[in-house]
Amino acid sequence: MNEAHDGIGDLARTADDIDTDPAVEEALPDTGRIDVEPQEDAAELVDELARETEAPGVAVARMLIVLDIDGTVLLEDESLSPGVVEAVAHAQDTGHEVMIATGRSWEGTRGILRVLELAPEYVVCSNGAVVLKRVDAEELIYERWHVETFDPSEVLTLLREHLPQARYLVELPDGVRLYTEYLEDWNLVHARRVPFEELGRQPVCRVVVVSPEQDEQDYLELVRDIGLHEVSYAVGWTAWLDIAPQGVDKSTGLERVRTELGIEAENVLVIGDGRNDVGMFRWALEHGGRAVAMEQGPQEVRDAAGETTGSVQAGGVAAVLRAL
Repeated sequence: MNEAHDGIGDLARTADDIDTDPAVEEALPDTGRIDVEPQEDAAELVDELARETEAPGVAVARMLIVLDIDGTVLLEDESLSPGVVEAVAHAQDTGHEVMIATGRSWEGTRGILRVLELAPEYVVCSNGAVVLKRVDAEELIYERWHVETFDPSEVLTLLREHLPQARYLVELPDGVRLYTEYLEDWNLVHARRVPFEELGRQPVCRVVVVSPEQDEQDYLELVRDIGLHEVSYAVGWTAWLDIAPQGVDKSTGLERVRTELGIEAENVLVIGDGRNDVGMFRWALEHGGRAVAMEQGPQEVRDAAGETTGSVQAGGVAAVLRAL
């Protein structure tokens, strides 16, 4: 309190000195007038301010910055959102921990880390069912640090009754994926095609269902009608259904990571665009952190977040990270 009071006093005395110094008073613009600097001088001023904001030695609380992949850092054609690589580097240079939380499996995530030039200590995959820990940053080698599983047999039987033509994929605890039919959008590296009956013979981390005839609304109505009560589920941005163990979503994996890293809950920032991001939005906001939705996301997703940034096409993530 004393420091704040003293600062105000200093400002008041400085203002008095200016009023009584004719030379200083003459140099100041009249009240309500704006002096325009030459363009080259203005550019130098902006550069100087930018250097000051990034100057080493300025104390900044370490943040846990969590980015979704699809629709957040990647466009639908898998090109990068404008400015995101540079913005991630800027956040890391500032001392923050930047990581990924995605519905993708590790095999579909590793290449994205490489193009983002990012090797976080932890990665949350499979909508929170799998948390990986870094072993080798340069080679992007990670180990499966925490894995959640469930018995998928009942869910698979129920879904197939309603979606007999759908394509199914399951992820096993060791990362191996089993699928019924090829789908171009799936990264099937180290995956194995099997009969449908084999999918439910052992515990899995998640079930993915894709039916070309269904859209997002169809999936939402299906889930409501058949009642998926013993699992968690999310409808993806390209109209697929992702099923995880009950009570598991991105937030459960992220809370484990946050605790392990020792970062305060109020210093969490999460950014995403889909329904599978709502859980981590609530988690961040309930503990005093920030949740930012992408502009192109569904209204219900934007409503769940505390803030909205620009679209993935407009570089919304870069805008948020550059403002830190």
